[in-house]
Amino acid sequence: MVSPFEIEEIFPDVAVGSRLPRRQQGSSAQALAATLVADYTLPDRVWLPSAAIVALLVESGVSSGAARTAISRLTRRGVLESSRQGRHSSHRLTTDAAAELLAGGAWIARFGDRDRVWDGYWTLVAFSLPEEQSARRRSLRAELRWLGFAPLYDGLWVSPDEVNPTVERRLATVAFGALTVFRARQADLAVEVSRSPVDAWDLPAIAGHYQRFDQRWRPLLPQVRRGGIAGATAVQARTQIMDAYRRFPLLDPQLPTELLPAGWPRSQARDLFVAVYDGLAGPAERHVQAVVRQTAAASRADAVRAQTVVRLGATGTS
Repeated sequence: MVSPFEIEEIFPDVAVGSRLPRRQQGSSAQALAATLVADYTLPDRVWLPSAAIVALLVESGVSSGAARTAISRLTRRGVLESSRQGRHSSHRLTTDAAAELLAGGAWIARFGDRDRVWDGYWTLVAFSLPEEQSARRRSLRAELRWLGFAPLYDGLWVSPDEVNPTVERRLATVAFGALTVFRARQADLAVEVSRSPVDAWDLPAIAGHYQRFDQRWRPLLPQVRRGGIAGATAVQARTQIMDAYRRFPLLDPQLPTELLPAGWPRSQARDLFVAVYDGLAGPAERHVQAVVRQTAAASRADAVRAQTVVRLGATGTS
């Protein structure tokens, strides 16, 4: 049976209506710039010289022209704001973009950090939209994906999570047709046509993504642990592993353990991500500070701080 959940679909990196760059195949210059700025300036929204941002992007394989264009577009979209002193310009995240990125970072950092307790109830969203409203249908489906739902049938989406204010608020913005939300237990039927809500997710395909993540990043661990990665390479590795890992909260719905196959690789992937991302924080931070020092006063460079999983997870908890 063909799964209705096409795992290879490229999901938005952020929710519908966000000003931040959408997820694309690979990393766009805008997405890379936003990640780099956020990784070393949050939560204080430190000003970075434009020349330093361009230099860091060039080190990551972006041409200088494309880097400047990315910064300009992010500024027009309200992700960055600019400041100029003489011939020198600087950029930092806007208040709204910083809040969004902090929330997203906390969500990524907390993903898979503990086993969940499940009451056995599913949240179901049933909806009906006229066929001619295809754009609204896509918008609703994208929002449901972002909220952790998956399609059990075309107009019936499921999640093991309880309804919360975020779900209520976000669905209210895209519920253009008839929509019903309710909580229910599955009734097992002794018939072959009975379909489990778990079948809404393509678990083997999700496990395949975890396997490829492990194959890509585990060989790097010995170098990280012995301090063998530094400079621009450390910055690039942290950016790339964040770019890869941040897909999992969208791909993996964090189903309760009792619904998953034995040996589900979520916790293993999280441990690997933490080891690489946090393990390279020191050398990456020093390199970004060095790049900033080439174009700004030392005090500006000293304000640069690399994010870690612990810091990201702590945001928004107070």
